[in-house]
Amino acid sequence: MSGPNGDPNISMDDGIINDEDEFGEEEYAAINSMLDQINSYLDDLEERNDALNGKLHELLESNRQARLEFRAQLLGSQNQEEHHPADGDSSSSKEDPNEDSGGSQMSEKSE
Repeated sequence: MSGPNGDPNISMDDGIINDEDEFGEEEYAAINSMLDQINSYLDDLEERNDALNGKLHELLESNRQARLEFRAQLLGSQNQEEHHPADGDSSSSKEDPNEDSGGSQMSEKSE
């Protein structure tokens, strides 16, 4: 009879291969205790993961809201600058009165 790796000189009778792994109640209790502890650690890890995931979603939503508010402020300030040009811009429009009256009519119509 051949051995576990195909070695022809090893037989089951040599005592090297023992399929009868004898575990006592103590070994099973120790294994069950370890498995319970591992399960407890995994449950704790899952709870922490869920908590972090919830916090991440809150942070992303907060970030999105802040970005939208910032964008609205930028657009609002740009619109105010278009309706109320800076002092440097208004001096150039005073040089050509036709351009100034045409520009203000255009902005009023576009609103």
